[in-house]
Amino acid sequence: MCDIKEVIKKLVSYPNEEEWYEFKENWYQADGIGEYISSLSNAAAMKGKKVGYLIWGVDNATHEYTDTNFNYRRDVGNEPLEHYLARYVTPDVNFEFKEDKIEGKRVVALIIPAAHTIPTAYKGVRYLRIGSSKVNLMKYPEREAALFRILNFGLPSIDNTESEYQDLTFEQLFVYYGVKGISLNKRTFKKNLGLLTDQGKYNLLAQLLSDSPHIPIRFSLFHGKTKASTMYAVREFGNMCLLMALDRVLDYGEILNVPQADERKRVVERKEVMLFDMEAYREAIINAFVHNLWVTGNEPMFTVFEDRIEILSRGTLAPEQTIEGFFAGESVPVNKKLSEIFLQLHISEKSGRGVPKIIQAYGKETFDFRKNSIVVTIPFHRLDLGSATQVATQVATQVEKGNEMDEISKKIFAFCVEPKSAKEITEYLGFKERKSTLKYLRTLLSDGRIAMTIPDKPNSSKQRYIAIK
Repeated sequence: MCDIKEVIKKLVSYPNEEEWYEFKENWYQADGIGEYISSLSNAAAMKGKKVGYLIWGVDNATHEYTDTNFNYRRDVGNEPLEHYLARYVTPDVNFEFKEDKIEGKRVVALIIPAAHTIPTAYKGVRYLRIGSSKVNLMKYPEREAALFRILNFGLPSIDNTESEYQDLTFEQLFVYYGVKGISLNKRTFKKNLGLLTDQGKYNLLAQLLSDSPHIPIRFSLFHGKTKASTMYAVREFGNMCLLMALDRVLDYGEILNVPQADERKRVVERKEVMLFDMEAYREAIINAFVHNLWVTGNEPMFTVFEDRIEILSRGTLAPEQTIEGFFAGESVPVNKKLSEIFLQLHISEKSGRGVPKIIQAYGKETFDFRKNSIVVTIPFHRLDLGSATQVATQVATQVEKGNEMDEISKKIFAFCVEPKSAKEITEYLGFKERKSTLKYLRTLLSDGRIAMTIPDKPNSSKQRYIAIK
């Protein structure tokens, strides 16, 4: 049994009202309540919630408790309200009323289970919530079709959503796993990583991990504090395996994080002050990748302004997540299979330290929960080193340097026009030990400039390095 007092407190704590719950003060209309049972039941199913709620005793605008006088034990004609409603709700969803007191004020909750198998109707009409409006579902055929898909197959996910591209290749995925010391089996990796739908087609997860996901991932850099200011650079990290794109975005943070020389109160050594907290940046970027609602067809957005970086991921909290749990570091993944891969590769961990680390650096206010996205703002700790334009130019210079290869890397890249072994590359460079070559190879692999050929057998010594044009 749920503690209705705690449930209402959580609902009141949410910054925005959602489709699966509604606040009232003393409102009463028997058939109106029946329509809400239908609409909230269907909306809960659409949002992946187990139940919806109609709450009396809470002000809709201020979320303050109002001490309701709503009476759910009244009769409709000569029939109890609950029995009257149950006769017209189909199929039976076993709703129930509960009441309690919060801060000394009476509240009443109508608890409505989510639709299951078929949409919930009242007097033969199926309703749905769109925003704060209750509507006849039949007038919105696309939403009705979406609801039926969810009831039959579950919420759309990267696992059950078929990729529109079925000619996918995975050379970069094999390279990435190889660099991490894990060998993928060519015959079983699709099944083991969950890259196929139940119908045997490549799913959206496969598309994300393929060599060409057809999803752009970019950083936009602006001179000023808004997007109305001049944009002076755009860096593209798309059209590669999502794991490699993530590495590139993380590395890009190192380029943007310009060290500032603090000459104030200098005695012997000058102090370098970084532009932002790199650990918080890393956690925010990883969260944006792993929790982005990829099924919407939209990618995360990364924007650099004069005074901050904004990291936007699509979607909202996972259906079973709460604001309190989120801030406490209770991990509830939006994309379960992708989260499992991140854990396997030690990109992320299941300790739930990511959000608390960001909060420790910048506070809860760094998170902005919007209607269809979550934004993390990483502010710059900027010393007085000159005008914003000068600093922007400095960052742009760092960016360009980061895109350049050193001379040895250039030699390796040119030498690997045809596949070459690490031994051959070492001899070509004139190094005595292979480990001197490997540090350059790892960087080129991480940057996506070279790839490893896939051997016929796992752990085969026939693997070679080849330049990617």
